[in-house]
Amino acid sequence: MPQTSQTQTNLPYEQNVETCFDDRIGKDGLSRAAYDKALKAAEPALAWLREAYEKKTLALLRVPERKDDLAVLRDVAAKLLDNTTDLFVLGTGGSSLGAQAIAQLTSWGTQAHVQKGPRVFFLDNLDAQTMQAALSASDLKTTRFLVVSKSGGTVETSIQTLAAMSAIEKAGGGKYMKHHFAVLTEPAKDGKPNALRALAEKYGFATLEHDTGVGGRYSVLTNVGLLPADILGLDIEAFRAGAKDVLAPVLAGKPAGEVAPAIGAALSMALQAEKGANMTVFMAYADRLERFLAWHAQLWGESLGKEGKGTTPVRAVGPVDQHSQLQLYLGGPKDKMYTVFMTETAGEGPVVAPELATDPAFASLAGHHIGDLVDAEARATVDTLAKNGRPVRTFKLKKLNERTLGALFMHFMLETIIAGKMLGIDPFDQPAVEEGKILAKKYLAEMK
Repeated sequence: MPQTSQTQTNLPYEQNVETCFDDRIGKDGLSRAAYDKALKAAEPALAWLREAYEKKTLALLRVPERKDDLAVLRDVAAKLLDNTTDLFVLGTGGSSLGAQAIAQLTSWGTQAHVQKGPRVFFLDNLDAQTMQAALSASDLKTTRFLVVSKSGGTVETSIQTLAAMSAIEKAGGGKYMKHHFAVLTEPAKDGKPNALRALAEKYGFATLEHDTGVGGRYSVLTNVGLLPADILGLDIEAFRAGAKDVLAPVLAGKPAGEVAPAIGAALSMALQAEKGANMTVFMAYADRLERFLAWHAQLWGESLGKEGKGTTPVRAVGPVDQHSQLQLYLGGPKDKMYTVFMTETAGEGPVVAPELATDPAFASLAGHHIGDLVDAEARATVDTLAKNGRPVRTFKLKKLNERTLGALFMHFMLETIIAGKMLGIDPFDQPAVEEGKILAKKYLAEMK
């Protein structure tokens, strides 16, 4: 029988899927036979990935071994940091979410964040009041902007860029405009640059090339994610090293039962087919994984939600969402698969002085660290879900660092691709979103 839990020992995480099966959690669990069938169905996807690597037809698979792009990346990062108090990353969706997930390794975006160096902001969601407040609260003389758009035509990013340039101009910095911006977009095609690259060339902005073969939501391990990582002082080579570890068994021809992402894809597809698990809940017991969950939600939803297929991603952060969502998960419809991320937090954080916890209501907390309770609650959530017949897999992270996050990025990009191939759909396009873009441009034109 194929292995049902993570068998690779060189990864910075341990995936375990045992509490998804009917012989462990009862009749609402997945049958071993359905899982084994799904593992076999994943084998052609693994063969496709190996062929794509050999023929260099899927650039994503070659990214972990790249080094040729790092020097120019670091050069642009240095320019953006020169005499800088505030740095804004302008981009949306795949042009921003991966970088935000990376940034949270520094506790950026959490209540515990302590600013070191320039303030870094990701203006990923277009909002008039937010943009106005951000520009008004910054010294525009020492503010820089990194603009990220693969196509160079993303309308939200375009208006942000032009608005920022207008603010610089209004503040009297027009003649220094080129020092304020760097642009990451696709290179010119047939000698013709896209609109954003043409703008960058006109004003002399520093530019980097977005890999034409890597879509936005798959681009986190390219300069799209690693340029902000370098700006934040993180080890950019470590992200790719972790990703390379996850990819290695695929390229080595290991069977699906020994490939972590194939295990996950087979599990998800089998649970949907046999048990109607049409929602996939990702719950992380770490504030520093909150943006990672957002990154995954786009990756999974946009890649697989086609032709009436796919499962709906749901995000939750523990312990807080035990109070807001766990009742539904335990007492609501049995239409979900659960994935819980746990870090080794026991013994970490502030400790409760025993002499301050003498009241019987506090006695159980005496001498314990904050991390002890987080650890206990994470394990309790997993066990409670399983005891109530909810299929739950776990990821235990040895350390939440660059290598671990790089490994998780690659794991879930591969898991998504494999699931897409198993569903018989293209996991790289997003045809359904184009109608809304066309209508938005029409309504904008009508405002004139």
